[in-house]
Amino acid sequence: MMASLMSLNALAIDIMLPALGLISDDFALPNVNDRQWTITSYIYGMAVGSILYGSLADRYGRKPVLLVTIGIYTGFGILCALAWDYQLLLIGRFIQGLAASAMGVLANSIIRDRYDGDAMARAMSTIMMVFMIVPITAPLIGQLVLHVAPWKAIFLVLSTAGLIAFLWVSTRLPETLHPDDKTPIKARSIGAAWYGVIFNRNSFGHVMASGLMMAPLFAYIASAQQIFFDIFGAGDIFVYIFALNAGAMSVASFTNSRIVMRFGARRVSQSALIFFILVSAIHLVLAEAGMVNLWIFMALLVPTMGMIGFTGANFSSIAMQPFGKTAGVASSFQNFARSGLSSVIGSVIGLQFDGTILPLATGFLVCGIASLTLIFWAEKGRLFRRVQTGVTAKDLLPRS
Repeated sequence: MMASLMSLNALAIDIMLPALGLISDDFALPNVNDRQWTITSYIYGMAVGSILYGSLADRYGRKPVLLVTIGIYTGFGILCALAWDYQLLLIGRFIQGLAASAMGVLANSIIRDRYDGDAMARAMSTIMMVFMIVPITAPLIGQLVLHVAPWKAIFLVLSTAGLIAFLWVSTRLPETLHPDDKTPIKARSIGAAWYGVIFNRNSFGHVMASGLMMAPLFAYIASAQQIFFDIFGAGDIFVYIFALNAGAMSVASFTNSRIVMRFGARRVSQSALIFFILVSAIHLVLAEAGMVNLWIFMALLVPTMGMIGFTGANFSSIAMQPFGKTAGVASSFQNFARSGLSSVIGSVIGLQFDGTILPLATGFLVCGIASLTLIFWAEKGRLFRRVQTGVTAKDLLPRS
């Protein structure tokens, strides 16, 4: 269920990719890169919305907040389908992302209610493994919709998915926040939780590092249609190429769920980050030399996508480890910081698209090096260590 909720975000982003050219043509957009705002406006909404839901979930419980936000996600999907100009579409996408950000925040909180340490990293990896099925299939679903209906019908698919999720959560999800752990909404307590995240060196460092690793991923998603259609002329196989890259992340998440308890979240994620930097450096050198064709691009992109799969869940679980009763507020602020950083940097990289892959290759390398620098700072220079929490997985049923 947590994977399905988080998948609503991936679905809302990736299902749009085959339609970006049609949207640009229908609204007669003046700049070819303007089509990317269909993606980035949603991501900006996710970033802003992340700050809202943690305190609400800690006060009223996870389930009520989920139901309200899923309802908004569903309703604004319909609004986007009815949009008569591009500005209204972007507003609808922003608000849809604003609501959908609750899925990531509350999924993290629900998992943190039941898990800790490496056990949480394993649970998050399992969720990510299932979650990544959606990026693999979403562009294909979008392409199938375009074969039988106008591009606006894609938003009706999103609303249908939202309705199904609403019914599932309302009937099957137990409340995971214990009544004794409910926290009143007070500016002081919220500020204290934010202070705890910001000034916990390890937590803050891993949040920022995670945001930097997600930034080139967002840039790739926003510019993927242009890269494969305009640079490589591979529009006819675009959905399959995109699925291959998403599949690499899914395989990495599956592998991580199997090895993280043995080796530890830090060792796995830091090794993956270093490999990510090495592959990105090779990618940039070959791009500068003009030696990258479609197949070389894919041979380099697939392993970098896989390494993001190894870092995401592990960085998030490490960052959440110090927070128990305030998991909702902590998760909310962390998602806000992570999403805000990744969306801003990712959109800047994506909008630099100039008909070559150089901006993307440069973004991958710079973000990877910056992320490793932050991890080095967060860990006080002691990489590849393992921290024992002494806590394992808890029962998934609510506490009595």
